[in-house]
Amino acid sequence: MNYLKTTLLLAALTALFGAMGYLLGGTGGMVMALIFAAGMNIFSWWNSDKLVLRMNGAEPVDEASAPELYALVRTLAERAGLPMPKVYIMHTDQPNAFATGRDPNHAAVAVTTGIMQVLDKEELAGVLAHELAHIKHRDTLIMTITATIAGAISMLANFAMFFGGGRDRNNPLGIIGVLLMAILAPLAAMLVQMAISRTREYAADREGAMIAGNPLWLASALEKISAAAHAIPNPRAEAHPEMAHLFIVNPLTGKGMDNLFSTHPDTENRIAALMELAREMGSGPDGMKADERPRFGNAGRYRRPDDYYASKGRPGPWSKAARPPRRGPWG
Repeated sequence: MNYLKTTLLLAALTALFGAMGYLLGGTGGMVMALIFAAGMNIFSWWNSDKLVLRMNGAEPVDEASAPELYALVRTLAERAGLPMPKVYIMHTDQPNAFATGRDPNHAAVAVTTGIMQVLDKEELAGVLAHELAHIKHRDTLIMTITATIAGAISMLANFAMFFGGGRDRNNPLGIIGVLLMAILAPLAAMLVQMAISRTREYAADREGAMIAGNPLWLASALEKISAAAHAIPNPRAEAHPEMAHLFIVNPLTGKGMDNLFSTHPDTENRIAALMELAREMGSGPDGMKADERPRFGNAGRYRRPDDYYASKGRPGPWSKAARPPRRGPWG
């Protein structure tokens, strides 16, 4: 079902891009736009990882320059049954991370210096496992292609605002076409949000929890980095908001029109889903007892599902205090 949704999304974005081309330059403009969209798909297939990493100022590290981070990624990749991805660090105080690459053999994981300062080792393991889940599901290619097309739509909309309404242009709808350009660009961003962020983030949360061995590590990490990401700006992400959905939490501070690119599910909903998964897993995702699960350092903030709700000053959904008196089916 996810692959069908993705196919429909890419087809819709390409058709939308073609329609913009038609409004700007008639049939010839539409054909040129479609050719340009096809070229972008091919380009992003081969160069998506390099493009995204460069736009975010990511620098490669290895076992010598970042031994603990590199070893942690290697351990989790082995647990996930994946080849060792390239590892990058982004020098920004905002705690965040993302994965990219066209397939598991050409993948990369990037983390910020901020996330390594904010999280303990097990929480960081939860985040890295989430990113490896994206690689395992081949989400990274689809997410990058979608971001590339969405960015091109926004670029074409901006172009239309300057050149689309003139009488000497080939725009068949004149000023109406220009207005449509301004409307379609944010709609395209919303389409990306609906098709990618909610379905793929929840799926990666679940798979990442299974890879790491404990959903509570990622739950604790999400609460920490979500709060910090909204308070600490990420200048490179703000400059390229069409790439925001690649990160584990929204890197945009929500200023101005950037909130149109808010492509992530609500953090509390993600944490609640992880708490439910922790309850379902019980002794562990693979039958291991709690003391047999992999450990990477100090325990995360939440050792039990109800710890999260206790921190909020309310009972958890599985505690006895949270359950109302049972009544019959008719009152």
